[in-house]
Amino acid sequence: DAVIVADPGAFSVAKETLPKEVAIHISTQANNVNAETFKFWYSQGAERVVCGRELSLNEIGAIRRKIPGNAEIEAFIHGAMCISYSGRCLLSAFLTGREANLGACTHPCRWKYAVVEESRPGQYMPVEEDDEGTYIFNSRDLCMIEHIPELLASGIDSFKVEGRMKTALYVAIVTRAYRMAIDDFMKDPELYKANLPKYLAEIRRSANREYTTGFFFGRPGPEAQSYDTTMGDRESVYLGTVANVENDGTVVFMQKNKFYVGDTILLMKPNGRNVETKVLSMTDAEGEPMMSCPHPSSIVRMKTSELAEAGDVMRVDIN
Repeated sequence: DAVIVADPGAFSVAKETLPKEVAIHISTQANNVNAETFKFWYSQGAERVVCGRELSLNEIGAIRRKIPGNAEIEAFIHGAMCISYSGRCLLSAFLTGREANLGACTHPCRWKYAVVEESRPGQYMPVEEDDEGTYIFNSRDLCMIEHIPELLASGIDSFKVEGRMKTALYVAIVTRAYRMAIDDFMKDPELYKANLPKYLAEIRRSANREYTTGFFFGRPGPEAQSYDTTMGDRESVYLGTVANVENDGTVVFMQKNKFYVGDTILLMKPNGRNVETKVLSMTDAEGEPMMSCPHPSSIVRMKTSELAEAGDVMRVDIN
């Protein structure tokens, strides 16, 4: 649909090389935090610019009023918050060789650190704020699902979910919840308010490190940091996505996590419904019966008590 770039040289190559119908978007890593920057990129032919995460809603609104009406603004509204300014972090590339700019960040900012004095190798002095230690770079995750009215009023054209190194289940849960929230608000603000507990309950099914509103309402304080753990909560396990349903109701999918014949699983529907179904039988790709699917990425065929549809995301809730 589009390419996203941060470097002016890459932008020039994209303009020269790509077919005209392919849009060029400007990454948050280009440090887009003022109206003049936005106007520059639009004058060069960019269709959309992604805000720096350091901007408040008021600042985004001010930019919106100063740029052309057809110039699109995109902003992160959910997901991991990078500790580096505008997401330009080199920790992962330096420590693990996996480049954050290529979508492979290992999140070293979530690791637990100690101090070593140069002349005393092997003597680790913990960095502690309390008995649990301190995860000194570990921001809480961004979540703005309780602030859809403010987001829509700000002039943002495209809402961005940070999904680096996330599972398909994470993407499905989060995007579906925000889609429902936006659609409900557009129908009736009172419907949105009434359904907020449902959106929040679904969002918490995805892996998270508790939530913050980031910079949207001003500079975040200590409450935006997670001090006691580097691990997120996860209340659901991804089983796979339905690839095809045959005429006799047989569900075909690529398995991601193990489950058994007799288990009750959930089918996540795009319209927001979660349908419970019982696994009645399973076979492998060759048609051999089996009681469980133990091998990730294998093709599985199964019968269920409720009719599944292609595209349904399958999960099991832990609690």
